[in-house]
Amino acid sequence: MSRAAPAPGRQAGPRSLAGLRAVVTGATSGLGEAMADALLGAGATVALASRPTPRLVEAVSRRAAMGLSAKALPVDVRDPASVASAAAQALSDMGGVDLVVNNAGIGMRTVNPRFFEAPMPFFEVAPAAFADVVATNLTGYFLVGRAFAKVFVHQGHGRLVNVSMNHETMRRRGFVPYGPSRAGAEALSLIMTEDLRPFGVWVNMLLPGGATATGMVPEDLPAPARARLLAPSVMAAPVLWLASPEAEGVTGERLVAKDFDRWLSEHRSRTLT
Repeated sequence: MSRAAPAPGRQAGPRSLAGLRAVVTGATSGLGEAMADALLGAGATVALASRPTPRLVEAVSRRAAMGLSAKALPVDVRDPASVASAAAQALSDMGGVDLVVNNAGIGMRTVNPRFFEAPMPFFEVAPAAFADVVATNLTGYFLVGRAFAKVFVHQGHGRLVNVSMNHETMRRRGFVPYGPSRAGAEALSLIMTEDLRPFGVWVNMLLPGGATATGMVPEDLPAPARARLLAPSVMAAPVLWLASPEAEGVTGERLVAKDFDRWLSEHRSRTLT
């Protein structure tokens, strides 16, 4: 994998991602923030992609003050022109992109704030609310993947990680439009895999493996249920591995973060036989 020069103050090592250039969408909170911080901590240069708000500026400034190679990448993943502009800016700022994590998304709270205790049947969901979730969670993945796939094909290398959710979530009562948007993103990921395989560009899916302690969960969630939530940091180890040299050639996989250690052990066993 061709990479940029190591970030200042970082030393290359066996676990180092110094020189890796990554874009993480939805990087100012939740799973995106956890993955961006993991990549930054390993020495990568990371463009934190999010809507252009003071929150994005603050997030990047705080990490830059810590000596981390963080860059702001304003983008609205629902807007083709915004995504194209962000891809061009990422190339200009970093000299190339090696990894893109498609993570930006919105959940059921935007449609039904009480979706856990009072599921809303699909026929009561407002068409505008349906369209907004699909525009972010599915069309956004397409637009970001499309823009950066062209960069990857031109470079001759690149990796795309699409964040997903449990299959149970995709068919749970009252989970329209979130469930269909994530199911669509998985189908999209599988087709991306095959379309990009001939170019040596790898596409994989990554999901937490359960509900996570993020802004997508209702604030009034009962304490017993909240205690069972996964920490967003569960995504750190698998995303670091997917960015590493060991993951070269791995494509079309669906990694469950909470089961990552077991998956990795099985993967290594398969590759040795």
